[in-house]
Amino acid sequence: MNIQQSITVLFLFFPFSLLYGQTGTDTLSFRVMTYNVENLFDYRHDTLKNDYEFLPDALRHWNYSKYKRKLDAIARVITAVGGWTPPALVALCEVENDSVLRDLTRRSALREAGYRYVMTDSPDERGIDVALLYQRSLFKLLSHQGIPIPRTTGKKTFYPTRDILHVSGLLLDKDTLDIFVVHLPSRSSGAKESEPYRLLAAQRLKTAADSVYHQRLRPRILIMGDFNDYPGNKSIREILAAEAPPQDKSALQPRRLYHLLARKAATQKKFGSYKYQGEWGLLDHIIVSGTLLQPSANLYTSEGEADIFRPPFLLAEDKKYGEKQPFRTFYGMKYQAGYSDHLPVWAEFRLIY
Repeated sequence: MNIQQSITVLFLFFPFSLLYGQTGTDTLSFRVMTYNVENLFDYRHDTLKNDYEFLPDALRHWNYSKYKRKLDAIARVITAVGGWTPPALVALCEVENDSVLRDLTRRSALREAGYRYVMTDSPDERGIDVALLYQRSLFKLLSHQGIPIPRTTGKKTFYPTRDILHVSGLLLDKDTLDIFVVHLPSRSSGAKESEPYRLLAAQRLKTAADSVYHQRLRPRILIMGDFNDYPGNKSIREILAAEAPPQDKSALQPRRLYHLLARKAATQKKFGSYKYQGEWGLLDHIIVSGTLLQPSANLYTSEGEADIFRPPFLLAEDKKYGEKQPFRTFYGMKYQAGYSDHLPVWAEFRLIY
Protein backbone atom coordinates (compact mmCIF):
# COMPACT_ATOMS: atom_id res chain seq x y z
CA MET A 1 0.00 0.00 0.00
CA ASN A 2 1.48 3.35 -0.99
CA ILE A 3 1.28 6.58 1.02
CA GLN A 4 -1.70 7.95 -0.94
CA GLN A 5 -3.70 4.73 -0.37
CA SER A 6 -2.85 4.83 3.35
CA ILE A 7 -4.09 8.41 3.65
CA THR A 8 -7.33 7.44 1.89
CA VAL A 9 -7.95 4.55 4.28
CA LEU A 10 -7.28 6.74 7.31
CA PHE A 11 -9.62 9.43 5.97
CA LEU A 12 -12.42 6.91 5.44
CA PHE A 13 -11.95 5.43 8.89
CA PHE A 14 -11.67 8.75 10.72
CA PRO A 15 -15.41 9.63 10.89
CA PHE A 16 -16.21 6.21 12.36
CA SER A 17 -13.52 6.56 15.00
CA LEU A 18 -15.12 9.85 15.98
CA LEU A 19 -18.58 8.30 16.09
CA TYR A 20 -17.76 5.20 18.10
CA GLY A 21 -14.68 6.34 19.99
CA GLN A 22 -11.25 4.80 19.66
CA THR A 23 -11.53 3.12 23.06
CA GLY A 24 -14.91 1.57 22.22
CA THR A 25 -16.75 3.73 24.76
CA ASP A 26 -18.19 7.18 24.31
CA THR A 27 -21.06 9.25 25.69
CA LEU A 28 -23.57 11.58 24.09
CA SER A 29 -26.79 13.38 24.96
CA PHE A 30 -29.91 11.81 23.50
CA ARG A 31 -32.86 14.22 23.68
CA VAL A 32 -36.47 13.24 23.00
CA MET A 33 -39.61 15.34 22.85
CA THR A 34 -43.37 15.04 22.39
CA TYR A 35 -45.52 17.76 20.85
CA ASN A 36 -49.20 18.04 20.00
CA VAL A 37 -48.90 20.40 17.02
CA GLU A 38 -52.58 21.44 16.88
CA ASN A 39 -54.05 20.30 13.59
CA LEU A 40 -51.17 20.01 11.15
CA PHE A 41 -53.35 19.73 8.04
CA ASP A 42 -52.41 20.42 4.47
CA TYR A 43 -54.77 22.51 2.34
CA ARG A 44 -55.98 19.69 0.06
CA HIS A 45 -58.96 17.40 0.65
CA ASP A 46 -58.09 13.92 1.86
CA THR A 47 -60.80 11.61 0.54
CA LEU A 48 -62.91 9.76 3.12
CA LYS A 49 -61.71 12.12 5.88
CA ASN A 50 -63.53 15.01 7.51
CA ASP A 51 -60.86 17.64 6.85
CA TYR A 52 -63.20 20.17 5.27
CA GLU A 53 -62.54 22.94 7.81
CA PHE A 54 -58.90 23.02 6.68
CA LEU A 55 -59.55 23.80 3.03
CA PRO A 56 -59.12 27.19 1.31
CA ASP A 57 -62.87 27.77 0.85
CA ALA A 58 -63.81 26.75 4.43
CA LEU A 59 -64.44 29.01 7.42
CA ARG A 60 -60.80 28.85 8.50
CA HIS A 61 -59.60 29.82 5.00
CA TRP A 62 -56.69 27.42 5.36
CA ASN A 63 -54.35 27.88 2.40
CA TYR A 64 -50.79 27.29 1.23
CA SER A 65 -49.28 30.34 2.93
CA LYS A 66 -50.82 29.48 6.30
CA TYR A 67 -49.79 25.85 5.90
CA LYS A 68 -46.21 26.82 5.02
CA ARG A 69 -46.04 29.16 7.99
CA LYS A 70 -47.29 26.35 10.24
CA LEU A 71 -44.55 24.01 8.98
CA ASP A 72 -41.85 26.59 9.64
CA ALA A 73 -43.29 27.28 13.10
CA ILE A 74 -43.17 23.61 14.08
CA ALA A 75 -39.66 23.28 12.67
CA ARG A 76 -38.56 26.24 14.77
CA VAL A 77 -39.95 24.67 17.94
CA ILE A 78 -38.33 21.27 17.31
CA THR A 79 -34.97 22.90 16.65
CA ALA A 80 -35.26 25.12 19.72
CA VAL A 81 -36.17 22.21 22.02
CA GLY A 82 -32.93 20.57 20.95
CA GLY A 83 -30.98 23.68 21.93
CA TRP A 84 -30.45 24.35 18.22
CA THR A 85 -29.44 20.71 17.78
CA PRO A 86 -32.55 18.81 16.70
CA PRO A 87 -33.67 16.10 19.16
CA ALA A 88 -32.92 12.48 18.36
CA LEU A 89 -36.62 11.50 18.58
CA VAL A 90 -39.72 13.64 18.12
CA ALA A 91 -43.21 12.29 18.84
CA LEU A 92 -45.93 14.29 17.08
CA CYS A 93 -49.69 14.30 17.65
CA GLU A 94 -52.36 15.72 15.31
CA VAL A 95 -50.63 15.28 11.96
CA GLU A 96 -52.92 14.65 9.02
CA ASN A 97 -51.01 12.43 6.61
CA ASP A 98 -47.76 11.41 4.99
CA SER A 99 -47.72 14.58 2.88
CA VAL A 100 -47.45 16.95 5.85
CA LEU A 101 -44.62 14.91 7.36
CA ARG A 102 -42.76 14.86 4.07
CA ASP A 103 -43.16 18.63 3.79
CA LEU A 104 -42.11 19.13 7.42
CA THR A 105 -38.94 17.06 7.09
CA ARG A 106 -37.95 18.09 3.54
CA ARG A 107 -39.48 21.49 2.80
CA SER A 108 -39.18 23.36 6.08
CA ALA A 109 -36.24 24.50 8.18
CA LEU A 110 -35.91 20.88 9.34
CA ARG A 111 -34.67 19.76 5.93
CA GLU A 112 -31.05 20.10 7.07
CA ALA A 113 -31.68 17.91 10.12
CA GLY A 114 -31.99 14.69 8.14
CA TYR A 115 -35.07 13.36 9.88
CA ARG A 116 -36.91 10.26 8.74
CA TYR A 117 -40.38 9.40 10.01
CA VAL A 118 -42.98 6.71 10.56
CA MET A 119 -46.66 7.26 11.33
CA THR A 120 -49.99 5.53 11.88
CA ASP A 121 -52.86 5.25 9.40
CA SER A 122 -55.77 5.45 11.80
CA PRO A 123 -59.56 5.39 11.34
CA ASP A 124 -59.90 8.77 13.11
CA GLU A 125 -62.75 10.61 11.37
CA ARG A 126 -60.83 13.87 11.06
CA GLY A 127 -57.83 12.03 9.66
CA ILE A 128 -55.31 12.97 12.36
CA ASP A 129 -52.57 10.54 13.33
CA VAL A 130 -49.43 10.25 15.44
CA ALA A 131 -45.88 10.08 14.10
CA LEU A 132 -42.27 9.69 15.15
CA LEU A 133 -39.39 11.62 13.63
CA TYR A 134 -35.98 10.08 14.18
CA GLN A 135 -32.35 10.87 13.43
CA ARG A 136 -30.99 7.98 11.36
CA SER A 137 -27.48 8.51 12.72
CA LEU A 138 -28.75 7.86 16.26
CA PHE A 139 -31.66 5.47 15.76
CA LYS A 140 -31.74 2.55 13.32
CA LEU A 141 -35.36 1.65 12.56
CA LEU A 142 -36.15 -2.04 13.00
CA SER A 143 -39.95 -2.11 12.87
CA HIS A 144 -43.09 -0.09 13.37
CA GLN A 145 -46.78 -0.87 13.63
CA GLY A 146 -50.07 0.75 14.51
CA ILE A 147 -52.02 -0.72 17.42
CA PRO A 148 -55.76 -0.13 16.85
CA ILE A 149 -58.14 0.73 19.67
CA PRO A 150 -61.48 -1.14 19.77
CA ARG A 151 -64.49 1.16 19.51
CA THR A 152 -66.66 -0.77 21.95
CA THR A 153 -66.35 -0.97 25.71
CA GLY A 154 -69.19 -2.65 27.55
CA LYS A 155 -72.42 -1.64 25.82
CA LYS A 156 -71.09 1.70 24.56
CA THR A 157 -69.65 2.36 21.11
CA PHE A 158 -67.31 5.31 20.55
CA TYR A 159 -66.13 7.22 17.49
CA PRO A 160 -62.93 5.89 15.83
CA THR A 161 -59.72 7.15 17.40
CA ARG A 162 -55.98 7.23 16.74
CA ASP A 163 -53.93 4.05 16.71
CA ILE A 164 -50.98 3.72 19.07
CA LEU A 165 -47.67 3.80 17.20
CA HIS A 166 -45.10 1.22 18.31
CA VAL A 167 -41.59 1.75 16.95
CA SER A 168 -38.52 -0.40 17.64
CA GLY A 169 -34.97 0.60 16.78
CA LEU A 170 -31.32 0.14 17.60
CA LEU A 171 -29.27 2.83 19.31
CA LEU A 172 -25.52 3.32 19.04
CA ASP A 173 -24.98 0.90 21.93
CA LYS A 174 -26.48 -1.76 19.63
CA ASP A 175 -29.40 -2.38 22.01
CA THR A 176 -33.09 -1.91 21.28
CA LEU A 177 -35.34 0.95 22.33
CA ASP A 178 -39.12 0.46 22.07
CA ILE A 179 -41.13 3.66 21.66
CA PHE A 180 -44.88 4.11 21.93
CA VAL A 181 -46.46 7.31 20.60
CA VAL A 182 -50.02 7.89 21.78
CA HIS A 183 -52.87 10.34 21.38
CA LEU A 184 -55.65 8.97 23.53
CA PRO A 185 -59.34 9.78 22.89
CA SER A 186 -60.31 13.39 23.53
CA ARG A 187 -62.49 14.89 26.24
CA SER A 188 -64.70 16.74 23.77
CA SER A 189 -67.78 14.74 24.82
CA GLY A 190 -66.98 15.34 28.49
CA ALA A 191 -64.18 14.04 30.68
CA LYS A 192 -66.34 11.57 32.58
CA GLU A 193 -68.30 10.32 29.56
CA SER A 194 -65.17 9.74 27.48
CA GLU A 195 -63.00 8.26 30.25
CA PRO A 196 -63.93 4.60 29.55
CA TYR A 197 -62.55 5.00 26.02
CA ARG A 198 -59.24 6.36 27.31
CA LEU A 199 -59.06 3.53 29.84
CA LEU A 200 -59.58 1.04 27.03
CA ALA A 201 -56.81 2.67 24.98
CA ALA A 202 -54.51 2.77 28.02
CA GLN A 203 -55.11 -0.94 28.55
CA ARG A 204 -54.07 -1.67 24.96
CA LEU A 205 -50.92 0.37 25.58
CA LYS A 206 -50.20 -1.50 28.82
CA THR A 207 -50.66 -4.86 27.09
CA ALA A 208 -48.26 -3.82 24.31
CA ALA A 209 -45.68 -2.59 26.83
CA ASP A 210 -45.97 -5.83 28.81
CA SER A 211 -45.29 -7.80 25.63
CA VAL A 212 -42.00 -5.91 25.24
CA TYR A 213 -41.02 -6.95 28.76
CA HIS A 214 -41.55 -10.57 27.78
CA GLN A 215 -39.80 -10.34 24.40
CA ARG A 216 -36.66 -8.35 25.22
CA LEU A 217 -33.69 -9.54 27.22
CA ARG A 218 -33.07 -5.93 28.33
CA PRO A 219 -36.38 -4.13 27.71
CA ARG A 220 -36.15 -0.34 27.36
CA ILE A 221 -39.51 1.37 26.91
CA LEU A 222 -40.27 5.03 26.16
CA ILE A 223 -43.89 6.24 26.01
CA MET A 224 -44.67 9.75 24.73
CA GLY A 225 -47.75 11.65 23.67
CA ASP A 226 -51.00 13.40 24.51
CA PHE A 227 -53.08 11.27 26.88
CA ASN A 228 -55.93 13.79 27.24
CA ASP A 229 -55.58 12.88 30.90
CA TYR A 230 -53.56 14.19 33.83
CA PRO A 231 -50.98 12.21 35.83
CA GLY A 232 -53.52 11.49 38.57
CA ASN A 233 -56.20 10.13 36.24
CA LYS A 234 -56.97 6.41 36.08
CA SER A 235 -55.44 5.83 32.64
CA ILE A 236 -51.99 6.72 33.96
CA ARG A 237 -52.22 6.12 37.71
CA GLU A 238 -54.12 2.81 37.65
CA ILE A 239 -53.91 1.21 34.18
CA LEU A 240 -50.25 2.04 33.45
CA ALA A 241 -49.42 2.38 37.15
CA ALA A 242 -46.95 5.08 36.14
CA GLU A 243 -46.01 7.19 39.14
CA ALA A 244 -43.06 9.43 39.93
CA PRO A 245 -39.76 7.54 40.24
CA PRO A 246 -38.87 6.59 43.82
CA GLN A 247 -36.43 8.98 45.44
CA ASP A 248 -34.76 5.98 47.02
CA LYS A 249 -32.97 4.34 44.08
CA SER A 250 -33.01 0.97 45.83
CA ALA A 251 -36.81 0.92 45.48
CA LEU A 252 -36.63 1.27 41.69
CA GLN A 253 -38.27 -1.62 39.83
CA PRO A 254 -36.71 -2.12 36.37
CA ARG A 255 -39.84 -3.74 34.92
CA ARG A 256 -42.43 -1.15 35.80
CA LEU A 257 -43.31 2.24 34.30
CA TYR A 258 -42.43 5.64 35.76
CA HIS A 259 -43.65 9.12 34.89
CA LEU A 260 -40.82 11.64 34.56
CA LEU A 261 -42.98 14.71 35.24
CA ALA A 262 -45.53 13.40 37.75
CA ARG A 263 -43.77 14.89 40.79
CA LYS A 264 -43.37 18.31 39.18
CA ALA A 265 -47.02 18.29 38.14
CA ALA A 266 -48.06 17.49 41.71
CA THR A 267 -45.81 19.96 43.52
CA GLN A 268 -45.34 22.96 41.20
CA LYS A 269 -48.06 25.55 40.71
CA LYS A 270 -49.07 26.48 37.15
CA PHE A 271 -47.15 23.53 35.78
CA GLY A 272 -48.60 22.14 32.59
CA SER A 273 -48.45 21.72 28.83
CA TYR A 274 -52.06 22.82 28.24
CA LYS A 275 -54.28 25.51 29.71
CA TYR A 276 -58.01 24.89 30.16
CA GLN A 277 -60.34 27.52 31.61
CA GLY A 278 -57.44 29.38 33.17
CA GLU A 279 -55.80 26.32 34.76
CA TRP A 280 -52.56 24.74 33.60
CA GLY A 281 -52.45 20.96 33.47
CA LEU A 282 -50.19 18.23 32.12
CA LEU A 283 -51.82 16.36 29.23
CA ASP A 284 -48.57 15.52 27.44
CA HIS A 285 -46.43 12.86 29.08
CA ILE A 286 -43.10 11.08 28.97
CA ILE A 287 -43.16 7.69 30.69
CA VAL A 288 -40.23 5.28 30.85
CA SER A 289 -39.46 1.79 32.05
CA GLY A 290 -37.44 1.49 35.22
CA THR A 291 -34.54 0.14 33.14
CA LEU A 292 -34.00 3.69 31.84
CA LEU A 293 -33.69 5.12 35.37
CA GLN A 294 -30.75 2.96 36.45
CA PRO A 295 -27.62 5.15 36.64
CA SER A 296 -25.44 2.24 35.52
CA ALA A 297 -27.48 1.68 32.32
CA ASN A 298 -26.18 2.63 28.87
CA LEU A 299 -29.30 4.72 28.29
CA TYR A 300 -30.21 6.71 31.38
CA THR A 301 -32.39 9.63 32.41
CA SER A 302 -33.91 11.09 35.57
CA GLU A 303 -36.67 13.42 36.73
CA GLY A 304 -34.28 16.34 36.68
CA GLU A 305 -33.64 15.80 32.99
CA ALA A 306 -37.26 16.28 31.86
CA ASP A 307 -39.39 19.39 31.62
CA ILE A 308 -41.91 21.45 29.65
CA PHE A 309 -40.46 23.74 27.00
CA ARG A 310 -41.99 27.19 27.45
CA PRO A 311 -39.91 29.99 25.92
CA PRO A 312 -41.59 33.42 25.51
CA PHE A 313 -42.22 32.94 21.80
CA LEU A 314 -44.55 29.99 22.53
CA LEU A 315 -46.74 32.01 24.87
CA ALA A 316 -49.40 34.69 24.37
CA GLU A 317 -51.52 36.87 26.63
CA ASP A 318 -54.53 35.12 28.14
CA LYS A 319 -57.03 37.96 27.89
CA LYS A 320 -59.86 36.01 29.51
CA TYR A 321 -58.14 34.41 32.51
CA GLY A 322 -54.96 36.49 32.81
CA GLU A 323 -51.23 35.80 32.56
CA LYS A 324 -50.07 33.57 29.69
CA GLN A 325 -51.35 30.72 27.58
CA PRO A 326 -49.96 28.71 24.62
CA PHE A 327 -49.68 30.79 21.45
CA ARG A 328 -52.12 28.89 19.24
CA THR A 329 -52.52 28.71 15.50
CA PHE A 330 -56.25 29.35 15.98
CA TYR A 331 -58.16 30.74 18.93
CA GLY A 332 -61.61 29.41 18.18
CA MET A 333 -62.02 30.26 14.50
CA LYS A 334 -59.71 33.28 14.64
CA TYR A 335 -56.34 32.77 12.97
CA GLN A 336 -53.45 33.90 15.21
CA ALA A 337 -50.47 32.57 13.24
CA GLY A 338 -49.14 30.95 16.40
CA TYR A 339 -47.69 27.53 17.10
CA SER A 340 -49.99 25.18 19.02
CA ASP A 341 -52.46 25.00 21.88
CA HIS A 342 -50.01 22.64 23.62
CA LEU A 343 -46.44 23.16 24.81
CA PRO A 344 -43.74 20.58 24.02
CA VAL A 345 -42.40 18.22 26.67
CA TRP A 346 -38.83 16.90 26.53
CA ALA A 347 -36.38 14.58 28.28
CA GLU A 348 -32.62 14.25 28.06
CA PHE A 349 -30.93 10.84 28.18
CA ARG A 350 -27.27 9.97 28.57
CA LEU A 351 -26.22 7.32 26.06
CA ILE A 352 -23.02 5.33 26.57
CA TYR A 353 -21.91 3.36 23.50
